[in-house]
Amino acid sequence: MTKTYPFESIQSAYDNNILIIGENKVQEAYDKFLNKTIPNNMEIHLIGHLQSNKINKAIQLFDVIQTIDSLKLAKKLNSACKRIDKNQRVYIQINSGDDPSKYGFHINEVLDAAKAIDDLSHIVLEGVMMIPPFIAINDYYRSIFKKTKAMQLSIFNSGIINCINVSMGMSRDYQVAIEEGATHIRIGTALFGRRPSKYV
Repeated sequence: MTKTYPFESIQSAYDNNILIIGENKVQEAYDKFLNKTIPNNMEIHLIGHLQSNKINKAIQLFDVIQTIDSLKLAKKLNSACKRIDKNQRVYIQINSGDDPSKYGFHINEVLDAAKAIDDLSHIVLEGVMMIPPFIAINDYYRSIFKKTKAMQLSIFNSGIINCINVSMGMSRDYQVAIEEGATHIRIGTALFGRRPSKYV
């Protein structure tokens, strides 16, 4: 069973004024929040890879999908949203570190992809998202964050004025991310500790 945090941890975070909750897996999030009352001021973001066969469930649960990593996925998502008349808020995922193990658009593809995604009828492009390679935190590592922020500004300046958010940084590097312009940081371990073994 894949690691996850229990709903009680989510409730504790909310009680301490953390109003945006990130989830990695569509099905696990769906099961976790099923039959739970979600406060109106809490947002649930998908920060893990979205598989095409999970789109219908994803659009029922997530306020924001941060991991749009291909035009094909964006078009399928748009079609699903059109069927239920939902405007889905999304971020475009950028592989700023050219890591072959990570999803996302290559930096040279991002602007054209962003324009195509923004043209879709039921998609609202609100930001960019990046997961860096797991390497030493040094000047090169910082440059990956700089490139991601610069790409967000390029998208915004191209006329996509909703694209104002930058999701980057996790427990090990969130300080660098904030210094380089992150608006959203994805912190699990630093807040909750390591996931309970029963969820492994």
